Amino acid sequence: MPLDALANRLVLPLLGLLVERPAHPYELATRLNDRYRFLSTQRSSVTTLAKSLVDAGLIRPQRAKRVGNRPARTAYEVTDAGMKEFRVRVTTHIEEAPAASARFTLGLAYIGILSRTKAAAALRRRVVSRLAERDAIPAVHPGGIEVHMIEMAYWKAVLEAEIQWLSTFIGRITSRDIAWPLESSKDC
Repeated sequence: MPLDALANRLVLPLLGLLVERPAHPYELATRLNDRYRFLSTQRSSVTTLAKSLVDAGLIRPQRAKRVGNRPARTAYEVTDAGMKEFRVRVTTHIEEAPAASARFTLGLAYIGILSRTKAAAALRRRVVSRLAERDAIPAVHPGGIEVHMIEMAYWKAVLEAEIQWLSTFIGRITSRDIAWPLESSKDC
């Protein structure tokens, strides 16, 4: 785990799951592993991170509850500060994560927490960044051997596919072709 627990890659998905509904660390670890298999999360890491998020004021414990014969478990819920941090992290992941990365995928998973306007703006900034990255890829020099730079051709195709997908998604958001959870909230 990073020395700064708030830099942990699990913060955004953990907050996202708690935005969906309060939960205890065992349930959170199970849900994280079910939804994001690429994270391979340990329950002990989730428990430790939850304590750090409480210390940071991003989540708070609810009253411990006993279910059946099981020991009492403490569920956590997101605070107002946690919700604000969550939105910042979603925006940052969308705008700054590398192309085709797990970090971008996690930001995209929770884009609905932003208003349509803010989501579309963040995605437009990403398109500008990906266009600049694509345009900076050197061309194969005349007389050069294409296979010597085949990875550049591959990466350019990845960037072009992402740019196209993002442009289509932005169009769907702004045309209201896709349902949006925060229709009534303009300041999210």
